[in-house]
Amino acid sequence: MKIVNTSVPKKDALQLLTGQPVYTDDLAPKDCLIVRLLRSPHASAIVKSINKKAALLIPDIEAVYTWEDLPADAKRFTLAGQTYPEPSPHDHLILDRRLRYVGDPVAVVAGRSEAAVEKALALIKVEYEVLEPLLDPTAAKDNKIIVHPEENWEALCPVGADNKRNLCAHAESSAGDIEATLAACDIVLDRTYHTKAVQQCMMETYRTFCTIDTYGRLVITSATQVPFHVRRIVALALGIPKSKVRVIKPRIGGGFGAKQTCVSEVYPALVTWLTKKPSKIVFSRYECMTASSPRHETHMRVRLGAMKDGRIRGIDMYAVSNTGAYGDHGPTTVDLTGHKPITLYRTESYRFVSDVVYTNNMPAGAYRGYGAPQGMFAVESAVNELAALLKMDAFLLREKNIIHEGDYLPSYYGETNTSCALDRCLMRAKELSGWEEKGLCRKLKNGKVRALGMAMAMQGSAIPYLDVGGATIKLGDEGTYNLLIGASDMGTGCDTILAQIAAEVLECDLDAVSVFGVDTDASPYDSGSYASSTTYLTGQAVYQAATELRRRLGLLAAKLLKCEPEEIVFDGKKAAKIDDSGALTLAELAVASQSGNDVALDVTASTKSTASPPPFMVGVAEVDIDTETGEVRPVHYYGVVDCGTCINPNLARVQTEGGIVQGIGMALSENVTYAPDGRVYENSLMQYKIPSRLDNGRLTVVFEPSYEKSGPFGAKSIGELVINTPGPAIAAAIANAVGTRFYELPVTPEQVAMAAARLKM
Repeated sequence: MKIVNTSVPKKDALQLLTGQPVYTDDLAPKDCLIVRLLRSPHASAIVKSINKKAALLIPDIEAVYTWEDLPADAKRFTLAGQTYPEPSPHDHLILDRRLRYVGDPVAVVAGRSEAAVEKALALIKVEYEVLEPLLDPTAAKDNKIIVHPEENWEALCPVGADNKRNLCAHAESSAGDIEATLAACDIVLDRTYHTKAVQQCMMETYRTFCTIDTYGRLVITSATQVPFHVRRIVALALGIPKSKVRVIKPRIGGGFGAKQTCVSEVYPALVTWLTKKPSKIVFSRYECMTASSPRHETHMRVRLGAMKDGRIRGIDMYAVSNTGAYGDHGPTTVDLTGHKPITLYRTESYRFVSDVVYTNNMPAGAYRGYGAPQGMFAVESAVNELAALLKMDAFLLREKNIIHEGDYLPSYYGETNTSCALDRCLMRAKELSGWEEKGLCRKLKNGKVRALGMAMAMQGSAIPYLDVGGATIKLGDEGTYNLLIGASDMGTGCDTILAQIAAEVLECDLDAVSVFGVDTDASPYDSGSYASSTTYLTGQAVYQAATELRRRLGLLAAKLLKCEPEEIVFDGKKAAKIDDSGALTLAELAVASQSGNDVALDVTASTKSTASPPPFMVGVAEVDIDTETGEVRPVHYYGVVDCGTCINPNLARVQTEGGIVQGIGMALSENVTYAPDGRVYENSLMQYKIPSRLDNGRLTVVFEPSYEKSGPFGAKSIGELVINTPGPAIAAAIANAVGTRFYELPVTPEQVAMAAARLKM
């Protein structure tokens, strides 16, 4: 391979580094109406009346919309960017009379200046009937307080949802007799774990602008991971045909799953559709922290059964996931909470039961890992505790129990483990970190304690039998190629990776492939950039399209050179006859294709997957702990990853490092907490602590490749996997230092200091 498995720079690197106008707000027309939202100050309330007369009298105010301006028969929809019919219940209206969390939109204001809009927001008079909120997810199921009592609430898929029971979803799966298995075990650990909601904190906040084109269609330009889903969702929300909506995705300044939820799009779409004028909305950081789509808070009970020799025989898990005020991604995130960590181990039986509940908290959504980090923290923490009880090395315990290549995976939807280097990842991580030489805990000269902890993880690669990857590739006039994709590059570098796949197939330089994406009018359909699908699924579409285009180049060359296609050899620069009696350059083929030709030199390929081959990772955390203050400072994190073939090792390394850093934040500092009235305390990056470069210590990432036959050039996914190990690994390191197990994330300095004090006593 010449292009694949090489660390070429990102195709847009220079444009981004030189500050070119590539992001949504850079491209918005200067005459856009400014759109802002009046938000509910109450966690649960009903709007009794709204007086907007004074607001409308302010100069430069174009419109003020409330629930009264929506059609009486407005249908509900979901903001979750998922393939239709979405598993997430249809429980939203653009504006609703019933308000379900502090920050729920009450009114949409549009004006020609920020100052006018701010003044109008202050002049809208709202009379609320304040209701008692439901804020505790563990008490939500079958509570007398019902978050969604409306009759037009709808679940399109059979996910066990029942709005009258505050259930967004309920699911059960099992294999074998888990109760009999646990009863026959020498040791049964029964532990309860809790992970808090955490924010994606992408640099670019949610933002969208809308215009009307010359054909009267609504054009939405938005920082979104799911352009084709946005088109469908906005059309449903406005009650207009999808053919009247076009969505364009410019460069995205980070997403991490947040922009798989259509948080911002419907509001300027409403304004532009009704006024026929350009409009835009740009969320403030405050809005991103208080009215967005953070990771689902999750309570988990794990029962882990094992024998004294370390053989793990059964895992039983029950999860309660807090979807908040709306069910966006609720039914699907929790699935990963159980099935991903349980699958890592060869067990005789397993059971996973989950409830996803409505509360009056901020609605949750998609975030890198999509439910798996919660479950990995629980199960991997239980396995680490089992190792301590058995006085067995944590690596050795896993080596005895892990799945291997070729294994049947009953807890992973009955798939077969077609590519797996997890055993080699364990060996490499152990050696790389100096696990045996350093020991689990040692005291430093400065009085601090240095400790090690480890964990492993898996994820998936696309959603099988459901999501679709699409790519179009065509030969340009000068013998270069245009690659049209429907997947969203959100800073991950997928434009570059997909171009590398095309260049490898066509044997051309990477610069010869120009990438265009995404415009729902021009791009081939693609489900979007989520579920770790882009390299694996859209990459397959690119591979197929490029392979077919290469075949067609040979067909055209054979026609022009008056020979059979089998007599043509293509080397990426020219198509020549085997006997060297004639040849045509790519540029000559391009010119010839435009005159008297019936061989189309553009190909569209669409792919689905029949499996979701998991990537694997092993992480080791080395941390320093100040037993007086409880400060935990990461010193070194070692990550060993099996993502199949790395299409671009440098981009894969950056992905891994970024995921590790987010996992460190989830483990030690990031936390969404609520006041008794439902307000979010952490409403800025002053209160909400994401780790900086100074907080992470050194990161060492290496790859232990496997080869996945169903992926392009053997590739699997990497984007989500890499956030999963820091939580349990860091918690284990702290436990090894202070002798106390922690069952909740984040682990705070206060908790560590108190545990250390008890140890000294």
